[in-house]
Amino acid sequence: MRTRLALFYRRLASQGAQSAAESLLLAVLVPLGWLYGVINVVRAWLYRRQCLASYRSPVPVISVGNLAVGGTGKTPMVDYLLQGQLHRGRRVAVVSRGYGGEKGVPVRVVCAGNGPLLSAAQCGDEPYLLAMRNPEAIVIVAPRRSVGIQLAVEQYAAEVILLDDGYQHLAVKRDLNLLLFDSRHPLGNGHLLPAGLLREFPSASARADLFILTRYPLGDVGSDSLMSLASLAPFSQPLVRARQHLDDTVRDLQGQSYSLEQLQQGRCVAFAGIANPADFFSGLEGLGIDLQATLALADHCEYTESLLDSIRALAYGSVGADGVDGADFLLTTEKDAVKLQSALFEIPCCSCALVFEPLEPDVLEQFVEALFS
Repeated sequence: MRTRLALFYRRLASQGAQSAAESLLLAVLVPLGWLYGVINVVRAWLYRRQCLASYRSPVPVISVGNLAVGGTGKTPMVDYLLQGQLHRGRRVAVVSRGYGGEKGVPVRVVCAGNGPLLSAAQCGDEPYLLAMRNPEAIVIVAPRRSVGIQLAVEQYAAEVILLDDGYQHLAVKRDLNLLLFDSRHPLGNGHLLPAGLLREFPSASARADLFILTRYPLGDVGSDSLMSLASLAPFSQPLVRARQHLDDTVRDLQGQSYSLEQLQQGRCVAFAGIANPADFFSGLEGLGIDLQATLALADHCEYTESLLDSIRALAYGSVGADGVDGADFLLTTEKDAVKLQSALFEIPCCSCALVFEPLEPDVLEQFVEALFS
């Protein structure tokens, strides 16, 4: 039930009403969204007037965030920036709120430069994933980000901070404010929570230094996409277009690699507990993988025994084109895979990495490197 409601809300909030009943529901929710937006306008004004304190880090802070909740590709973007800074030999720290992790601890060190120290259940899916992919990095979870930044600088000698999901976290000043938009529907249905996906009025985009348009379509941009992107026309910020695609090599939960050709020749079942499961499934099909069945789950879902039973039933009971029962591979996202173990399944369960690829990498690099000039 929770999954169906989450998927329904995501569709309504990103694409708008498709029936009279949905239009009525939006009419009820829109005033609540305006109230939520006004509260955030007042809050931002108080920070601008310094009525509310904002922490200034002694090292550069790069914030990666969005106006719309979930699904714009913040984690792949943070991972891209993290790898770039590590490649340049800088000591870089990611400071995150740690959504989905254990509560009650003011600060947690997920990674101190030698691989993950905590589980995904303790620190949250995204911080654990970043630590696993970048074991030499510093990854810290702290609801009060200033506490995490101080720890990263004073104890781990961080030279640059990546503030994950930091656009609305005005209690920390940033030196570069990156704002991500899904290029297909940058402002969702145009309404604020709970009527839409927006956390703030579109005018809050003016705080950004650079726009990142994720999931930018290759080839000709259709009329629908052009209309969506027109919603950003009032703003003068420079922008970088980016595409996100699945890596053509996957790994199972034991670390065994499988090629794209092996997946294309096998029977595959996919499941995903992310903001937009349909994007994951279409990405797999775009690689030429014929999915026998799919299972869309709620973002940050908990893998209970009953949910695992549903996945097993879907995998072992799927019927391929040759009439043979059972799948050869289970496919899921990296964010889901960090919460699973290979012993849970009788067939390989493979995680598919999402690759962030800016189409104007030089522009992005100029903005980042200007912080160190």
